[in-house]
Amino acid sequence: MDYMTISEAAKKWNLGPRRIQALCASGRISGVERLGRSWAIPKDAQKPVDARIKSGKYIGFSGKYHKRKENSINLESSDC
Repeated sequence: MDYMTISEAAKKWNLGPRRIQALCASGRISGVERLGRSWAIPKDAQKPVDARIKSGKYIGFSGKYHKRKENSINLESSDC
């Protein structure tokens, strides 16, 4: 089986080398092997699908922030 390096995969998939390393470490690229300190990526491996949230529906953070802000405003106004 033929393998490519991190930099070759980065050029092929139009991603940064650090992103390719992260994808390898998380197991998102099939058939990848760790050889010492470097990664061996199969030449026929497919670019992983982007798993980021694109709908604008972020999970958790903004709702928690707004609830805390409302609670702090209510506490300040109740002291009067």
